[in-house]
Amino acid sequence: MVAVKQEAQEMIQNLPDNCTYEDIQYHLYVVEKIKNGITRAENGEVSSHQDAKARMAKWLSN
Repeated sequence: MVAVKQEAQEMIQNLPDNCTYEDIQYHLYVVEKIKNGITRAENGEVSSHQDAKARMAKWLSN
């Protein structure tokens, strides 16, 4: 867990001095989502282009 804490501290240090709590939360959220996506892709939890098109068809057809 130390690595996560250190990574969060480094990310916060790189934000502007006038950032808000909301800015920090947003950046932490985005980093978490990206890391989760990379992990899922590495574990083969992906959809093909055709599957994605089929899932999106209901929104794209309107």
